[in-house]
Amino acid sequence: MSVKKSPNPLTAMKAGCIAGAVEATVVWPMEFIKTQLQLQSKTKGVKLPYSGMVSGITYTVRTTGFFSLYRGLAPTLIGSVPKAGIRFGLNAVIKEKIRGKDGKLTPGKNFVAGLCAGVSEALVIVAPVETVKTKCIELNKSFFGGLKHIMKTEGIGGVYQGAVATALKQGSNMGLRFMWFNEYKIYVTEDGKKQLTPIMGLIGGMSAGCFSTLGNNPFDVIKTRMQGTKAAQYKNTLDCFNQILTKEGVGAFYAGVVPRLSRVVPGQGIIFMSFETIQEWLKTNFPAFESDS
Repeated sequence: MSVKKSPNPLTAMKAGCIAGAVEATVVWPMEFIKTQLQLQSKTKGVKLPYSGMVSGITYTVRTTGFFSLYRGLAPTLIGSVPKAGIRFGLNAVIKEKIRGKDGKLTPGKNFVAGLCAGVSEALVIVAPVETVKTKCIELNKSFFGGLKHIMKTEGIGGVYQGAVATALKQGSNMGLRFMWFNEYKIYVTEDGKKQLTPIMGLIGGMSAGCFSTLGNNPFDVIKTRMQGTKAAQYKNTLDCFNQILTKEGVGAFYAGVVPRLSRVVPGQGIIFMSFETIQEWLKTNFPAFESDS
């Protein structure tokens, strides 16, 4: 395969920003239910009045109304635009830096590029946004109510509660997703010989979401616990892992995996399809976005 022109990272960043906002809004109800299930500790003897996605959505709509399913969306939506921009833009930059002389990327290099992008977005955007989101959902507060609670009870440092766990979760997430999607894209387009259609992007994103979720759900559970209101019972991320394993067993690390799959699989399908479509549209209609060389 001939060496390709270097893509403009700004194209990936802009396309990622738009795709991130679309994806977050569409799949938020599933994220809401997933977070509620993960915050439920089996050792406390208190159970939610539902145990899965459908029953959770039905119960929430019946008791607190449809729009309560979008509680906690505001901080996530505020963070989704720059988060996705950083993710796709930085991933594009890193891939170009580590690409081989023949223009190809191994699965390992794709994983590293995704990992670095994921850790970066976690520390800059995801950790504080996810902390506020988790508090909003757990305490049934608005965005500003949740932020006010954190500032009053924990100070500014509380916004970065669970940052290490978030970086582990987000880094592994993006590494696995980008590795899978890029290998999938090479296969379905015959290494760039065919155009990637929107339906191909949708299927590729959905399969990448499934792969990454099954691979790193334990990190997601630990992250959620470390950002909840009872996080003080854990000394650090490792202690959180040990306590969950000792008191609740291995199965607890897959709490919320079904609703998470229900949210992530379509969500990643939407964001990868949107990203690829928007990126191609920008390249076609705006020559400045076509390449960086």
